[in-house]
Amino acid sequence: MPQMSNVVNAEMNATWIQFLQTKVNSFIKWDLVRFFHDNPHTTDTAENIARFVGRDAKTVQYELDGLAKADVLLTQSISGQRIYRLSDADETRQLIREFVAACHSREFRVKAINCMMDFRHGMTSK
Repeated sequence: MPQMSNVVNAEMNATWIQFLQTKVNSFIKWDLVRFFHDNPHTTDTAENIARFVGRDAKTVQYELDGLAKADVLLTQSISGQRIYRLSDADETRQLIREFVAACHSREFRVKAINCMMDFRHGMTSK
């Protein structure tokens, strides 16, 4: 198993707060990041991705576009259809791997959820 950086072992540090605030700032995006982590070679439309994750296609497309703007995903147009895939950037892929690994900890997940809820309610992080 590859050695992860100390970011995984950290609690809700500045790296994770920024990641949640700027990249994975909704639960649907969290699901999508997990989907692309588990399926890193996926290149598909919002409609097909929505079927895989069991969510509404319009909502998924909106959230996929947000992940593309945050440089988590790449997009391209093929035959008039927008296609999404995971970023090729090593730093982004590593951060996603570490986030998914950190999410194995219930304590981390609870803190991440609370952090996201604070953002939604306009509160600053603790």
